[in-house]
Amino acid sequence: MKDYFVPESDIDRRSFLSLAGKGLGLATLAYPAVGALFNELKAATRRVEHLSPASAAADEDFWFDIQQSFSITRGITNLNNGGVSPSPRIVTEALVRYIWQQEDVTAYTMWQILEPQIETVRTGLAEAFGCDREEIAVTRNASEGLEICLFGLDLKPGDEILTTTQDYPRMLTTLRQRELREGLVLKQIKIPIPPKNLSEITEAFEKAITPKTRVILISHMINITGQIVPVKEIYELGRGKGIEVIVDGAHSFAHFDFKQKNLGCDYFGTSLHKWLFAPKGTGMLYVKREKIERLWPLMAADKKQVNDIRKFEEIGTHPAANHLAIGEALMYHNGLGSRRKEERLRYLRNYWADRLKGLPNVRFHTSFEKNQSCGIATVEIVDVDPVAVGGYLMSAHKIFTTPIVHDEFKGIRITPSVYTTLGELDRFCEVVTDIAKKGLPKT
Repeated sequence: MKDYFVPESDIDRRSFLSLAGKGLGLATLAYPAVGALFNELKAATRRVEHLSPASAAADEDFWFDIQQSFSITRGITNLNNGGVSPSPRIVTEALVRYIWQQEDVTAYTMWQILEPQIETVRTGLAEAFGCDREEIAVTRNASEGLEICLFGLDLKPGDEILTTTQDYPRMLTTLRQRELREGLVLKQIKIPIPPKNLSEITEAFEKAITPKTRVILISHMINITGQIVPVKEIYELGRGKGIEVIVDGAHSFAHFDFKQKNLGCDYFGTSLHKWLFAPKGTGMLYVKREKIERLWPLMAADKKQVNDIRKFEEIGTHPAANHLAIGEALMYHNGLGSRRKEERLRYLRNYWADRLKGLPNVRFHTSFEKNQSCGIATVEIVDVDPVAVGGYLMSAHKIFTTPIVHDEFKGIRITPSVYTTLGELDRFCEVVTDIAKKGLPKT
């Protein structure tokens, strides 16, 4: 697998061209638009390769160049990149090209020429996650991958599935459907918001496990707060008791730097259109090789595929273009550097959060410990409706955020990205500071 990627510290055009024919979108360098965009990225990263990731995170000249690689409006400040993110131009150019190819003698071109190339994307994703390519399925989003796992495990009435009250609503809906149809028991625990340390989360899971617990569902990074969860410790708890542990990695993959070995999990589902910046409607599912056979696919597959990770991709006709352009997203991610990217996202979060800390009526629901968070944070203006705050930010200032209203807390979730400017965050802080001191303007 090492043949398919160039290390972050040695990324240049010659290295990539030497891999031509091995896939992962590398042939796109022969196309002027994509090749030029890649050269721009290469030139920018070369200027900061002598810096540590943390030092590069504060180099505004470098990040100015990265900001230019996205073709986005500056008429709206987008602080909701956690929902779905814009792709850099290198990905969009490739996607459009693949779409045009797909439309030429489609039944032949798509199925005979384009679809087989998904294997290089599979290899690239496996390299990024640190696993075998035969353990990676390419899906449409995190929900699809996670529902494959949650519906695909054989369970019986009375079996318990354990998760938290902060888990993603679609996953909870999935589990409640099994609860209604099959008599399973969904147990939800509360975890601190935020915890003092990660052991508080592990201990909450440990106390909730019973002899009937068969499955644990955990979010690697909780979508409504950005809290990072100690997956490996919880996995070890489950493994010792024969409990299947499914990890929702929708917000963690390509957001901060880690590999499968850091988690130890058997099942991991994520979206690629969030932090990897891949085309919309792309995702990844990891299933440990020895678990594939006993996990049912969401849509029926031929029995000869029982041990084949590709059985989870049997969804009928679907576009090849979206999946192939994941290759360019991986190329961009590797060129930028996963550790450099992580540090920039954390730097941006700290930049705005540090300005709001200590203000009257401002409360954070996200830990600022480095092992507990990265680029996402949720902030509350006490006694002010977060939906109203979000509406005002957008209508009056064209700042797009995510209001969070949960049974246990409320606030607005802020998710900048690598293309976000400090000036945009300054403006956001000015408006929020004014609201915290004076309240929302009367209408």
